Amino acid sequence: MKKENRVPFGVLPDGRGVEAIILREGKQTCTVLTWGGALQSLITPDRNGAPVDVLLGYGTLEDYLRQDKYLGALIGRCGNRTAEARFTLNGVEYPLYANDGPNHLHGGREGFDRKLWTVEKLTENTLTLSLVSPDGEEGYPGTLTVTVTYRLSGGCLEIDYEAVSDADTVCNLTSHAYFNLSGHASGAVENHLLRLNASRYTPVGPGLIPTGELAIVEGTPMDLRTPIRLGDGWAQDFEQLRLGGGYDHNWCVDGDVGVLRPFAWACAPDTGITLTLEATLPGVQFYAGNFLEGSPKGKGGAPYGYRGGFCLETQFYPDSIHHGNFPSPVLKAGETWRHTARFSFGTEG
Repeated sequence: MKKENRVPFGVLPDGRGVEAIILREGKQTCTVLTWGGALQSLITPDRNGAPVDVLLGYGTLEDYLRQDKYLGALIGRCGNRTAEARFTLNGVEYPLYANDGPNHLHGGREGFDRKLWTVEKLTENTLTLSLVSPDGEEGYPGTLTVTVTYRLSGGCLEIDYEAVSDADTVCNLTSHAYFNLSGHASGAVENHLLRLNASRYTPVGPGLIPTGELAIVEGTPMDLRTPIRLGDGWAQDFEQLRLGGGYDHNWCVDGDVGVLRPFAWACAPDTGITLTLEATLPGVQFYAGNFLEGSPKGKGGAPYGYRGGFCLETQFYPDSIHHGNFPSPVLKAGETWRHTARFSFGTEG
């Protein structure tokens, strides 16, 4: 008997239904919600072949509605921070919603993480979701039409993004998945190992807004080109780590932008599960869950606390619209914005 891969997940206050979409391929299973396009779970085998859910997620729609951690969600129209909640494009200033002190974060008050996405295509291992963001929504110009495809294949979860606008706008889409390769309910990730393929990063000032500098990582705790134990890294006395409460920064990934290239590698020594990330955008925000405290309990009543998961958000650099030396997040009218991020899972002994 064929297993159901499309099941109800609750009803929004306005009466619209939310679904959980279950993708299967080999020994892996991935669940995506139509609310926020959120990755709710990803089950993959550990070194002994036992299934482990490596994604933080909630068991009820109500918890997704009341949380403010962007757990697993698709982020847009513009991910990360925009200073002073405004930008100028083609000589016109566009005020945005300030939802992070004086700054704009992850699309505003009701970003793409607070939207009900539409299922366009569904197979056993592939899901395509769509969303239309109207002109002026959250202050952004142009009607933006977005499709995101999740594909589970060959031990990989691949996310393909496409967007087109009828007017020049800013576009920076990403996934805010929280990983814990020891298992979503296993607590803090200090024993995880992490490598980032980046020789530079963007230092921040107050409010975690980039200063505009493209700083060399060598000789600092931001040098993750050789795998480090996370707990050893964030324990170092370094101004940038103090400002971010730990790791919560953008790294400028080495290699050619637009080409699928190595971004990151992570491993949990206890399960042996590894994660390899490849992507096409200029940077990645490595966020070590410094502000997870206060999150609702997760699946099965699991407590999600301080540093209970980490994010690898592929992106244009934060506040790029205000820094001419950063890659530009501007999407021209009629052009297609494309990005691929591939998360590959394996094991080590």
